[in-house]
Amino acid sequence: MKKLRAFIPELVAVGLLIVAFIVSAAREPRFLDVAYLFDRSTLYTETALLAIALTLVIVAGHIDLSCTAILALVGAIVTTLNSKGLPFGLCAALAPVLGGLLGAVNGWLVAKRRLPSLVVTLGTMALFRGGAQILLGDHSLPVPEAFQHFEKLAIPRTYFHAPLFLTLGFAIAAGLLLHKTVFGRYVNAVGTNAEAARYSGVPVPGVLMKLFVLSGAVAGIAALTMLSRLGVARFDHARGLELDAITAVVLGGTSIFGGRGTIFGSLAALLLIGVVQTGMGVAGVKAENQVTAIGILLLVAVLLANLTARKKR
Repeated sequence: MKKLRAFIPELVAVGLLIVAFIVSAAREPRFLDVAYLFDRSTLYTETALLAIALTLVIVAGHIDLSCTAILALVGAIVTTLNSKGLPFGLCAALAPVLGGLLGAVNGWLVAKRRLPSLVVTLGTMALFRGGAQILLGDHSLPVPEAFQHFEKLAIPRTYFHAPLFLTLGFAIAAGLLLHKTVFGRYVNAVGTNAEAARYSGVPVPGVLMKLFVLSGAVAGIAALTMLSRLGVARFDHARGLELDAITAVVLGGTSIFGGRGTIFGSLAALLLIGVVQTGMGVAGVKAENQVTAIGILLLVAVLLANLTARKKR
């Protein structure tokens, strides 16, 4: 019972997911179309990848608001290099490296200069997004047709698409990293009490630097999946997607104060968000009202986290 109590936030997310699925299915029978649901799930690949990386960052007691801007800038750089004659395969291979370098800028400012991650990543979000707009302007650059439609790759006669395997692979790797390695224990220690962790011999700056580099590299990979799915690069790609990712992480039980969180909880909450948005979409709810619903979910998640932290204290 004590072990089960430790996973109450994740269980709440799963419970809400079940309720949302039942309500959506009852209101709109088309919601039960399995092919439609699996096809719709490919739209959340980038959000899932960002949420997985953000889980690690938030467990460490920090935030990365620039992840979607990194995604847009990496996409802009990749397609620009390709338009100058560089093979797209080579450009694609550079994407996670470019993302990691941009993440290192955040890491250096947060870890080495000890600046607040909220302020740093808010600033770099504008900087990186502006860089993408400088490269592309209001125009779009196409991706070679051979590299498009990654989301259509699937196991024959099944509904399992390539993005699902990519997401699950990253989730398993991140889960093992967070819960089964020394580095994962360092991340939890930093999020619980950075000063105590420092006095205990934990290399706090190094841990933070690695987390922000990882977040940037994952955003670079997410840039490739979005380029493949949409077929073009634009400076406003993924704008606002950080809201969905952060909501999934916090709603999935990761403490916004750091020191606690699971990859499973983040994915369960992301599924909840996906079911809510898909259900509202099938029911004809306008996009702006869907955004409002996600904002309400985020506020509820933060309030619950705050109340839980107070109760524990």
